[in-house]
Amino acid sequence: MTARIVLFTGKGGVGKTTSAAGTATLSARAGQRTLVLSTDAAHSLGDAFGLAVVGPEPVEVERDLWVHQVDVQRRFERSWGEIQGYLVSVLDAAGVDPITAEELTVIPGAEEVLALLELRNHAVSGAWDVIVVDCAPTAETLRLLALPEALGWYMTRVFGVQRRVVRALRPVLTRAAGVPMPEDSVFEAVERLHRDLEEVQQILSEKGSTVRLVLTPESVVVAEARRSLTTLSLYGYRVDGVIANRVFPEGEGDAWREGWVTSQAAVLAEVRQSFADLPIWRSDYRPGEPVGTDALAALAEAAYAGDDPLAASRGEGPMTITRTGTGAVLRIALPFAQKQDVDLARHGDELVVTVGSYRRLLALPAALRRHTVAAARVEDGALQVRFRFEQEGQA
Repeated sequence: MTARIVLFTGKGGVGKTTSAAGTATLSARAGQRTLVLSTDAAHSLGDAFGLAVVGPEPVEVERDLWVHQVDVQRRFERSWGEIQGYLVSVLDAAGVDPITAEELTVIPGAEEVLALLELRNHAVSGAWDVIVVDCAPTAETLRLLALPEALGWYMTRVFGVQRRVVRALRPVLTRAAGVPMPEDSVFEAVERLHRDLEEVQQILSEKGSTVRLVLTPESVVVAEARRSLTTLSLYGYRVDGVIANRVFPEGEGDAWREGWVTSQAAVLAEVRQSFADLPIWRSDYRPGEPVGTDALAALAEAAYAGDDPLAASRGEGPMTITRTGTGAVLRIALPFAQKQDVDLARHGDELVVTVGSYRRLLALPAALRRHTVAAARVEDGALQVRFRFEQEGQA
């Protein structure tokens, strides 16, 4: 059985961790074997549960509920150690101090990448019914979720040629450059890393895997959430709901609080309009910080207000293909994207879709590769690309 996976992301400080931890607690108390995993370098999950949970393996918090804050050093050595060893040898040949060389070969964002690899291991293990992921803040999460596809492009076009050239010319290159050339074990480590990240993307693109946006009722935060929905859809990830945290409850109060209630009400109306097709759950501001499973469960119960916190996403996925009499129409959901923000090009068997600063190289399915792009338009929150079938021998 495939685990239900829910990823929580949002701007820093909006309450992602408490939302993820509360949802996981409700899941466990409903009898689901539940793991909550952090890919955020801040690692505040343990603080939310009021426990020290750092270690190489998941820690049991209560019945059916486990927490895992990835042991980055251990995972780093297993996934990156061979590659790092080669890079350190190159820097050493160039005269760089060994300690400095080791620091230079730690990849930016390594903690988030390695946590994703740990997610893959848990997802394929069959040990869990539900996996809840407390993600890094939005920008880091979006870059992270785009990584498997970007690395796939490099592996397909560059890596194979590079490996063959190095294998053939290794003795000559080593003598000429005075720098050690990578052994096959280094290439194999990169290939293994690529395969694992590719599997992560496949797992997170399945129907049982969804992303949940967490926000607070502030205009800047809501604007970022809208952009996140567009970009997540571009990369093929399903968003199944929005949690609005830290909402001031209505009622009698002083002028300061009433001002916040009025201001937040206007922003919440904007949230309902912006995310009209998604469930929107509201979590009121509380007098104290929720710490521990009981407080987290109470927070989540109030927010979901009787809804199933693990309900799978409804409707179509972010990308669909519809057959027509003359070809097909590829539809990519891009909520909030404007025509001027979207650029489309075709290179061989790929579509290059750019939305703002994000670009996706979309490998066309076999059914569309012999079609030509006849037209494209941005309409009703989606990019629609019309393909026309070209007969054999037709110009």
